[in-house]
Amino acid sequence: MNHSAAVVNFAPEPGSVEVREFPKPAIGPDDVLVEVAAVGVCGSDLHQWSASHSWPVNYPVVLGHEFAGTVVEVGAGVTNWKEGDQIASETAAVIDPDNPMSRRGLYNLDPTRKGFGYGVDGAMTQYTRVPARCLHKVPVGLPLDHAALTEPCCVAYNSVVENTRINPGDRVLVIGPGTIGILCAAIAKLRGGDVAVLGLETDQKRFRVAEEYGCTTLTQAEAWCLERDGLGADVVIDAAGVSQTLKLAIELVRPAGWITKVGWGPKPLGFSIDPLVQKNVTLQGSFSHHWTIWERVLALLASDQLDVKPIIGGCWGLADWHESFEQMHAGQIVKAILKPGL
Repeated sequence: MNHSAAVVNFAPEPGSVEVREFPKPAIGPDDVLVEVAAVGVCGSDLHQWSASHSWPVNYPVVLGHEFAGTVVEVGAGVTNWKEGDQIASETAAVIDPDNPMSRRGLYNLDPTRKGFGYGVDGAMTQYTRVPARCLHKVPVGLPLDHAALTEPCCVAYNSVVENTRINPGDRVLVIGPGTIGILCAAIAKLRGGDVAVLGLETDQKRFRVAEEYGCTTLTQAEAWCLERDGLGADVVIDAAGVSQTLKLAIELVRPAGWITKVGWGPKPLGFSIDPLVQKNVTLQGSFSHHWTIWERVLALLASDQLDVKPIIGGCWGLADWHESFEQMHAGQIVKAILKPGL
């Protein structure tokens, strides 16, 4: 089979996504060809669909960067992978190995980095070309549907473990009950935090998922943040990305507290951040992930310390991509999975 269906973002205008025939990729000596078993729909896929994204896209591009599957072909220079291996893949499809960030192991922060689904063709298709350096072995017993969601778990792990100061007993407020927000909350619970997720009245279905992870759910957060001693939350994680949520985070965090911003948004601030100075608050950005984080997260998934099953709202074939996007966009589900084999 030389061609298969693919979900393609073909232009910058809103709604420019459709199923197209896509050729089976040719691989280079350092690549493998992966038959995709499952690919998660990310909020960034929705942003590109609605043209509300704030990053450059190489149109036309096959969407999808959260995926797992089986190696079906191996490049001539690849020695540690073979046909039949079940893998999950990182997203940094193109990096400069000589960039100072890459030299430090922080290739996710290489400014020239290009990711699957916006910089190069992604995984919402039957076969995708993957550099072998991106691969991780799926532990025995971990379903590929779950392994496909390693990537958003790694985004959350990087945000909460690597880029946030959380101590056991800290009051942690997560703003935004999307995939990343709920996974950040779940990992904050693993770190011993007292965790609440803030959303809208229309987020009731997603709130139920957050509650499965043992989190409090709120549509107003001030009372919860202040009830211990009147000073605010120890930590606020902004997983929504709009200006208003960062403003709210600055208001609700306690003096000498911590804010981590992981949500993306194209809008300017439009408000003073002087309270960061007055309250001596740390404001931390968090982006993507790297090899060590992937190994840690796969170990958590394999041991059931982190379970992604509660966030999965359903599986769809590629032909039904639109329904899955709509359900996520409407907040009816937290995470959709597309399966090229359906």
